[in-house]
Amino acid sequence: MTDDQPRRRTAARAAALALPLALGLLGGAVTPAQAATAPAPLSCQGRTIDTKAPIHYRTETLINAPLSKIWRLQTDVERWPSWQKPVLTNERLDRGPLRKDSRFRWTTPVPATATTPATTLSITSTVHQIQRGKCVRWSGPAIGEGLRIDNGIHVWNFTEVKGGVLVRTEENWSGAQVEADVPTSTQFLGMGLEAWLKDLKATAESHC
Repeated sequence: MTDDQPRRRTAARAAALALPLALGLLGGAVTPAQAATAPAPLSCQGRTIDTKAPIHYRTETLINAPLSKIWRLQTDVERWPSWQKPVLTNERLDRGPLRKDSRFRWTTPVPATATTPATTLSITSTVHQIQRGKCVRWSGPAIGEGLRIDNGIHVWNFTEVKGGVLVRTEENWSGAQVEADVPTSTQFLGMGLEAWLKDLKATAESHC
């Protein structure tokens, strides 16, 4: 085994992460000018993502649908598999409306790569802050065979504006495995979050 084989294996595993688990920097260095003009991190009841984490991504979309419908889709987590193809299952670990300290466990497939087999990641999320119709913030680890994200913190904001609802989301990942290849991990985090917003927009704007 050559010295760089473990690093290539770690990079390949990070590249397989297709979590929806959420525009951002693809792991590059932040210049002083960029830092000065960067928007403040999204928050819910004063709490944000881990702003010191090297892997983070932020994006937004305008959805032409009632806020009540968008909020229901996003917080009725057990129904995620009905409108998000990447979500295979989602199980509430408590009962009632989503609230502070609610927990849910969901799964998403990870494709095979040249060095790792196809597997399924299991994510256990805990809600830390939630304000009805305005924001929600949760976190949790993602664990699968040969793949692990020690923790992901995810913030969602919902704002009624002209033309609909502006949905903004920001997320970070932390953990030795994903941090071994920050640009690739950030790229796949971004892909997942963009897909999530696309599905949320399509479903909320449908007449079903």
